[in-house]
Amino acid sequence: MRVYLAGPLFSLAERRFMARLRDQAAALPGVVALWPGDFFTDDDLPAMGPAAKEHIFRGCLAGVDGCDLVVAVLDGAQVDDGTAFEAGYAHARGIPVWGLRTDFRVAGDTVHSLVNCMIECACARTFRDEAPLLEAMAAVAAK
Repeated sequence: MRVYLAGPLFSLAERRFMARLRDQAAALPGVVALWPGDFFTDDDLPAMGPAAKEHIFRGCLAGVDGCDLVVAVLDGAQVDDGTAFEAGYAHARGIPVWGLRTDFRVAGDTVHSLVNCMIECACARTFRDEAPLLEAMAAVAAK
């Protein structure tokens, strides 16, 4: 099972969290974890100039298109806009999306929402901790 990990990767803390999640997912039998942080190097993008944004966009779309599941990290006061796009794109393509919200704050449209309802409702499942997420991934991959 190929799993695309969508989440912010702009700060050192974000990159470390996403890399750790990638490593944990990849350690599960039958799981191949893909993360955009591995698609591009920070050194290559500046040399591309204006073409870098199209390169990133096409690479992420190809990553989502080639997966069986998208896991979207939904932490923050607002969900990262790229993550929101990837979750919506996957949902529209019929690729299941699972959300991961470890942030204790609620940032949704109603008192019952964890995040924006458009993003939350695109997620077939939402997890509050990575351990149950990884257990669910392992169970699906074992089928």
